[in-house]
Amino acid sequence: MTAAKYVEIARKIESRIEVGQYPEGSKLPTHRSLADSLSTTAVTVAKAYNLLTEMGLVESFVGRGSYVKKLPQLKHVIQSEREEKDKNFSILQPCFGDQLSQLQTTFSQIFTQQMSAQLFSYREDTGSIAHKEAGRLWCETYGLEVSRAEQILLCNGAQHALSSLIECYSKEGDYIALEAQTYPGVIAIIKSLGRKPIAVSMDEYGMQAEALDKVCEQFKPSLVVVVPSHQNPTTVTMPKARRQAIAEVIQQYPVWLLEDDIYAFLNQERVPAITNLVPEKSFYISSLSKAISPGLRCGFIKAPQSQVSHVSEYIRTMVWHASAFMFECAQRLIDSGMAFEMAAEQKIIAERRQEIAKQMLGQVLPDVIFQCQASSYHIWLTLPPSWQLDGLVQIAKEHGVLVSSGQFFEAQNQPSHSVRISLMAIADDAVFQSGLMQLVSLIKRESSSVIPV
Repeated sequence: MTAAKYVEIARKIESRIEVGQYPEGSKLPTHRSLADSLSTTAVTVAKAYNLLTEMGLVESFVGRGSYVKKLPQLKHVIQSEREEKDKNFSILQPCFGDQLSQLQTTFSQIFTQQMSAQLFSYREDTGSIAHKEAGRLWCETYGLEVSRAEQILLCNGAQHALSSLIECYSKEGDYIALEAQTYPGVIAIIKSLGRKPIAVSMDEYGMQAEALDKVCEQFKPSLVVVVPSHQNPTTVTMPKARRQAIAEVIQQYPVWLLEDDIYAFLNQERVPAITNLVPEKSFYISSLSKAISPGLRCGFIKAPQSQVSHVSEYIRTMVWHASAFMFECAQRLIDSGMAFEMAAEQKIIAERRQEIAKQMLGQVLPDVIFQCQASSYHIWLTLPPSWQLDGLVQIAKEHGVLVSSGQFFEAQNQPSHSVRISLMAIADDAVFQSGLMQLVSLIKRESSSVIPV
């Protein structure tokens, strides 16, 4: 029995753990019983279990057996390739091509030019005004109104912004209102801080204002979090009328709005931010992660004037300040116009890949609902209720195709029949199309065998 056999067994068990076939805390089969069912040896199974232990998925106890460990939810959604040939449709990020060389040039220029010591020193203030002005320009370009650059606060990405604001403006046990299907990162923040997520129903225009009104009246949430542009995972972009309706609800209740608008650069036209309508009750969040690179940890918060000092003090307490060097890079990219060119290029790539995906996936089966926007980074496939979603996700992973189960996007753990397919992480067009063809083949094959229940 070769090493490849135990690695293959470990991969299959890993897939079953990630789709919930082996739930957290459950006991895995004994070495002997699994070996018998797989027609292999107990030694091979033991090697597979040892590999799973090294991967942090399993823990073993002498005399008691092997058990599935508790895993971070985000690990299930944002997966890493285990082999070079894997096709990763699970990560929402820019498609890297020429952007890498452009970033390298910017970094090199900063290092070769005379630099201020402040870029590498502790700072007592909330960041350079030049960096804030760059953030202001970035946000205003895509729909935000900013009266003063001092209202722009610098943070280490949108995730840092969300966690800071949720901790600042809610307390343990408070409800946080979310879109019914939403970004798992914000769900993880809420739960880790001891807050309670409450789902607000959605339609083809995003969060429903009437449903939000009822949630605010009944549950009295401290915060409402909304992604108005190319929403993750549904791809919905709120029209102006819906944004106005949401703002009207926010105005009626003692609640803060967190507008996470990191995908605004993908909109077909500039859409005014909800924050513009309730500037003293809303925080606007943007970053460069999706448009340029997640490695450039530069996030922007536009805070109400009355709250600037409070949020600044919190950020200073937690991390002292955001990386001045990173924001120097961001400023140069923004002020030169290169950042906007890079964002526009990503939008063009997304549009091209959406067309390819619609052609290849949209005709798989007539009863699969295909949800997308012309320039979104991803698509949202809803399978028929009779299908077994986890079966598709698991089998795809075993074939080296990584997609994200819709279950992890449910704000309140409701059953899901959807899957998110990200279109941008695979840089090579040929590999991208090959991966889609493989996924189409798996859906067609499994629709008549493993998936139906």
